Amino acid sequence: MVQIASRMSEKGFISGFAGNLSARLDDGSILVTPAGTCKGDLTPEQLIVLDLQGKKISALPGLNPTSELLMHLEIYQRRADIGAVIHAHPVACVALSLVGIGLDKPLIPEVIVMLGIVPTVPYATPSTGECREVISPVIDEHNAIILAHHGSLTVGRDLLEAYYRLEILEHTARTVALAHQLGEPRFLTKKDLKKLS
Repeated sequence: MVQIASRMSEKGFISGFAGNLSARLDDGSILVTPAGTCKGDLTPEQLIVLDLQGKKISALPGLNPTSELLMHLEIYQRRADIGAVIHAHPVACVALSLVGIGLDKPLIPEVIVMLGIVPTVPYATPSTGECREVISPVIDEHNAIILAHHGSLTVGRDLLEAYYRLEILEHTARTVALAHQLGEPRFLTKKDLKKLS
């Protein structure tokens, strides 16, 4: 988790104290990043262990779990297949959401295969229960989500899968942003999509 948080910081997927990560442990508890810390400078000792209801099991004095904990817990409670959650603030994803451009149209075949259609959920006040509410209708069917005006949410069987989905998501957002600067993007046809399934 520390290595992936550092990689996220280096790649500009998060900045300052932003972003948070979590992973489901073998005993069913959840390992999460602390609030108010730079994830690029994170140490293993700062990680916090919680139960599935968000109660602290283990933490250094003065450290509290990420302020986006409710969003993470919602995913673990709804999806037994998910072992890791990453919330980031990738620039291109956020920029597209600011101008109303989504990634919910079939444009790039590899993205359809690796991520599927990526929904953008309505704006919700960060660090509140609103974030949990807006992801709830879509998280059962999607492994990558854009949070309007806010960031991204990617999930996976483990942290590496969730991280790679973040990389793919932001690369796609950059590609789509460039395409919109050059002209009107052309979508894949139903016939094209059928060949991918």
